[in-house]
Parts: sequence; structure tokens; C-alpha cells
Amino acid sequence: MIIAWLKGFDPITQALFATLFTWGVTALGASLVFLFKDINRKVLNGMLGFAAGVMIAASFWSLLAPAIEMAEQTSTPAWIPAAVGFLAGGAFLFGVDKILPHLRLSQPIEQAEGIKTSWQRSVLLVSAITLHNIPEGLAVGVAFGAVAANMPSASLAGAVALAIGIGIQNFPEGAAVSIPLRREGFSRLKSFIYGQASGIVEPIAGVLGAFAVISMKPILPYALAFAAGAMIFVVVEELIPESQQDSKTDIATIGAMVGFVIMMVLDVALG
Repeated sequence: MIIAWLKGFDPITQALFATLFTWGVTALGASLVFLFKDINRKVLNGMLGFAAGVMIAASFWSLLAPAIEMAEQTSTPAWIPAAVGFLAGGAFLFGVDKILPHLRLSQPIEQAEGIKTSWQRSVLLVSAITLHNIPEGLAVGVAFGAVAANMPSASLAGAVALAIGIGIQNFPEGAAVSIPLRREGFSRLKSFIYGQASGIVEPIAGVLGAFAVISMKPILPYALAFAAGAMIFVVVEELIPESQQDSKTDIATIGAMVGFVIMMVLDVALG
């Protein structure tokens, strides 16, 4: 039903709707702050592990595998676009990580990363989650752009599956920002506003990603791999280390396994 409805729109609008959905789920997760003032560290670790599992599965099934299949239709060795795009995506996030001021949940403000700034702790926390959401929005946009390019390995159902998977893992991310802010003394409304604001970058990145691959079809395999590399960088640099802060890491690991399986099933079943 959703897929049939989306067919009536151009690919850029489809990408916009999809990333507005993922942003909306972020806001839904952030709204948990109206119900809870605190969040158990084990629950938070499980949420972060779940998000990591979804992103790892999406990076392969929704992005890298299609990139390789598309490259096989050209004269270029199939591994080149996947390898170059993947490393470029990681390099891009590495650069953003060094420039954009941000702070992990478990860090004191003195350990904030990026360019030194006078930003408050709350803004730095939101900035960290925003950093996660750039590759997520880009991945969804590129997936819809691939459908518009009529690539055999790309399907509207697969792009929708990716958007659903990203949306699911955005729910705990929204809560992971808003509830800790509430614990630090912010009002429920202000905590919610900050929490949902972390997802606003997704529609922007999604539209830009879709537009780029539609305008420059030859870069599509590279763009898919680029999004995958950026997502894996976030997983390894931010999500997994943060989820392993507690002495009992089993919950985070189980969360990652469950997230991986859910995203895999979504992509295989719908894609």
C-alpha cells in the first residue's frame, strides 16, 4: 500500500517522504522523555547496540551489495566502486568527526571532540547524534535515487525497507538524547526539542543524496558504497564503543544481533 502510494511521486519527493518518516520516528523516540526522567544504562546500551546492528546490516544488504551488482554491469571491475566509495564515505565522516564539535553520552564535557567551542553540553550531545544521522539520511536518499536510475538490483520496495529499518533504529536514538538531557535538569519540552532536532539532518541529506545520483548516474555505485562506509564509520567510532561502557556488555551485543537480523529480514523480504 505504501509502495503503491509512493509510485505516484518523483524519486526526490519519495526520498523526502521517507526521510521525514525517519525523522518522525526520531521525534517519537524523543517523546519518551514525557514518560520517563531517567533511562537504565543497560537499556540504553541495548538500544545503542540495536542501532549498530541495523546500520551494519543496512550497509551490506541495502548499499554495498547493490553497489557491487551495479558495477558488474559496467566495464569497471566490480570491487573498485565498492572499495573506493566505502573508503571515501569513512574518510568523509572522519573529517566531519574531527571538525564538528560533539560529545558522547558517557564523556565529560572536557572530552568533547571536534573543534574547540563554547557550546553547552546539551548542544554537543545533539551534535553527536546528528553526526550519526547524516549517513542514514544519505543512504535512504541514494537508495531512492537508485530506483529512479532503473538499476536492476534497485527496487522501490528495497528503498522502503531501508527507510523502515533506519526509522526503527532512530527510535532508540531519539530517546538516547532526550532522556539523558532530562536527567541533567532540562525541562521535558526542551529535552524533547533537542532530541528530535538531531534527526532534522536526515531529510536534508536524503534529498541531496537522491538528487546527486539522479543527476550523475555513473556515480551511483560509488554513492551507495559511500553511504555504507559512512554508516560503518559511525558504528565503529561511536555506537559500539558507547554501548560497551557498562561492565556487562551482553545486552549491547544481543541488541546488535537483533538489530542486524531485523534489518536483514526487512531487506531480504521486501527488497
